[in-house]
Amino acid sequence: MIANLLKRLAAPLILVSALAGGVAHAADRPVLVGYIQTSHIAETLPRIDLAAYTHINIAFANPDATGAMVAADGKMTCMSSEQEGLAGSLEDIRAAVAAGHAAGAKVSISLGGGWIPTCSGNWATLLDEPMRGSVVRALVDLVERTGLDGVDVDIEGALLTQIDEASDYTPFIAALSAELKARGKLLTCATASYEGGMIPVSSIPYFDLVNVMAYDAVGTWWGEPGDEHSPYSQAEADMALWRARGVAKDRLVLGVPFYGYGFGALKEGYDYREIAARFGDRMEGDVVGRRCATCDYITFNGVETLRRKTRLAIEQGAGVMVWEISQDTAEGLLLRTLVDRLGAVTER
Repeated sequence: MIANLLKRLAAPLILVSALAGGVAHAADRPVLVGYIQTSHIAETLPRIDLAAYTHINIAFANPDATGAMVAADGKMTCMSSEQEGLAGSLEDIRAAVAAGHAAGAKVSISLGGGWIPTCSGNWATLLDEPMRGSVVRALVDLVERTGLDGVDVDIEGALLTQIDEASDYTPFIAALSAELKARGKLLTCATASYEGGMIPVSSIPYFDLVNVMAYDAVGTWWGEPGDEHSPYSQAEADMALWRARGVAKDRLVLGVPFYGYGFGALKEGYDYREIAARFGDRMEGDVVGRRCATCDYITFNGVETLRRKTRLAIEQGAGVMVWEISQDTAEGLLLRTLVDRLGAVTER
């Protein structure tokens, strides 16, 4: 079903791309990375301006306990959470890749995620030396069988720390990099900027892009209620941190959120499109309501903050990353804001 829908989507995009003489490659314009969750692909890709993005990351895939990414029947072993009930298949990925390529975007599969589903094998065990080679081979096989442009590694938090402390993270990245680079493929990552959530410095040289998750400073059960979850000051600090840690400007990408968090009597999470639809007349800057420890409020990034962050991303890095592209308004307000600002900054 997903594959058939995406094939229909890819056909007109190929025609548009041909008539327009093709879309600029990432080297010709700022990077704009968009993550899309597997559960949203069928409904999201037909309504998104894929040509605005230089890179699309399909999130998430995980190996099973044997390190396999694909089952014998062509289904992904752990494409998304079991609760979502979406197995995903090689054909689904091929169709998504075709749609992205028709729009001029590079498409990668993203591994891990902030929450690892129960269908996944234990990454800490899988990346230990006895199993590491099998995982690398399975990933390379997936890339070659689907036409993916690369792999994005989003192993986070305590799991990342556990793997790194076992001295298994950088060896895995080095081995995967060698195989992907030999085939002209990309290797990218997502990283937080807090102690215990950062990729190790030793792994940095292997990544083509480092996507900095400059958000989630406060959330439903962490941080200080009353704070913002993705303030401009956090973006400034995170970009400076990763430049100091050795990420080259042309590989450093600033992550921005297309979502917000609610506090008090409000529900915990909101897509930006829901915030705009339900609270449009109450949106002031980056907040709905008044921010305080006991207040009912929603914290998000508004248009003006995204403009400022985009300028920062170009001055200090290679561009912008979005989590998550389905959360924009139907008119693509936030995407248009990023694209307009990326063009304005680079044309100066």
